[in-house]
Amino acid sequence: MKLQPSNPSRRDFLRNAAGTGAALLLTPAFLRPAEPDPRVAQIVAKTIVVDMHNHIQIHFAKTPADARPDPTVDLADEMKKAGFTTVCQTFNVDTLPNIEPGDYYKYFLQALAYEDRLLKQNNMKRALTLKDLEAAHAAKQPTIIQSVEGAEFMDGRLDRVEESYHRGLRHLQPLHEKDDMVKPIGDVITAPAHLGGFTQAGADAVKECNRLGILVDMAHGTTETVMGALKVATQPLIMSHTSMARDTDDADTKRRSVSKDTARAVAEAGGLIGLWRSRWTSLVEYVNSVKAMTDLIGIDHVAIGTDTDLTASYMLPYTNRIWTDQNEGFFYAVAAEMLKQGFAPEEIGKFGGGNFCRVFGKVTAGRA
Repeated sequence: MKLQPSNPSRRDFLRNAAGTGAALLLTPAFLRPAEPDPRVAQIVAKTIVVDMHNHIQIHFAKTPADARPDPTVDLADEMKKAGFTTVCQTFNVDTLPNIEPGDYYKYFLQALAYEDRLLKQNNMKRALTLKDLEAAHAAKQPTIIQSVEGAEFMDGRLDRVEESYHRGLRHLQPLHEKDDMVKPIGDVITAPAHLGGFTQAGADAVKECNRLGILVDMAHGTTETVMGALKVATQPLIMSHTSMARDTDDADTKRRSVSKDTARAVAEAGGLIGLWRSRWTSLVEYVNSVKAMTDLIGIDHVAIGTDTDLTASYMLPYTNRIWTDQNEGFFYAVAAEMLKQGFAPEEIGKFGGGNFCRVFGKVTAGRA
């Protein structure tokens, strides 16, 4: 009978262990690898972690001849690495060139069809209600909330909001960089104001979203636009990806940030401000920004909104490696840094997804 290799003796084990211990004692403390905080895994396990603004890159086809095979994207695995239960997975169509009337709607439908195929490839589904998020978390099976950045697909037709609802859309950011070609919705931060803030078409869209159970996201809106939306909304709204404006910001950074007054108004209406990665050069700085916003509007009104891409595309930073000091998946790294900066585990859970679930549950209550 062939003998199996013997196990090391207890004496050998102790000798090796002693050698390792001695080496650690001789190594300066600041050079030793930090032990992971066991609370991080507990926080991630308990939390329905949500990124309110995460992109997916899509190849749009002007004609059938432009079509290409779908890439293989292990979305579910990337989400698990990040610690996410769900992402509000978004796309935009208003950055495409040579647009003609009707193109935005055509590209919108192409994007939804691509999402259908991607979800099938990953054995995933869209979450339509809070119960869906809870079930996904319990099963440890990632899901997405379908989002779109920019409502140019409407082409002035309000009925397309309900059409998109029946296609699984539960998160609408009405504004991105360009106006609806038929009925503009409101002034955006990336272009000169010319609409006087929020328009009647915008008010109609928000009311329709509130009626149906679609979360309204006013990111990219000017202060006047956001305040106009707050006046007509009957449900909480969010600004999914921004940061707090500072007096020292340059003009471009300031216009892409949210003023203190606007952030307070969104919070007072029961909504959320999502903190994004833009402008911050390190994980430490990002968590500093979370703390600053929390000090301003309270822990119950802050959330994640990275504006990154889980597929490591060339367009946006890769969610699981945004900063050089981010050595783990996104939420694992953020939770660890938040603990270091004095946040309690319960506060991290609220920021990580608890707050979003409260708002999403309210908006979609009674819907299917």
